[in-house]
Amino acid sequence: MQFDQFVDLVAKRANVPPSRAQTLTYDTLRTLAERISGGEARDLAAQLPAELKPMLSELVEENAEDFDVDEFVRRLAERAGVNEEAAREAARAVMVTLREAVSPGEWDEITSQLSADYNELVGPAAT
Repeated sequence: MQFDQFVDLVAKRANVPPSRAQTLTYDTLRTLAERISGGEARDLAAQLPAELKPMLSELVEENAEDFDVDEFVRRLAERAGVNEEAAREAARAVMVTLREAVSPGEWDEITSQLSADYNELVGPAAT
């Protein structure tokens, strides 16, 4: 998936302008990089457009932080300067788009590192 296509899908799903969708995408990926292992963040970055790679590969800790979906949303809201409801919608839009952009195996690797409460952001299991 190309960068512009990724951002356009996030914009449509989050009902925000593309410029805002780009910022929300960057902030969501930075937050995700805190939640998953450094190795997994780098593996994910390898499957994404070049414009998104730095969010997942720069300043990433090797060990994942263990925090629930509400903390994910709180961190994203703070990082993006939006309320938690807007952050939750943005995270959902980015995660659904991310799921479409990477291989099923990579998606499984990402979601295996997330607790069950993240299902509200990542959607139901693929069939």
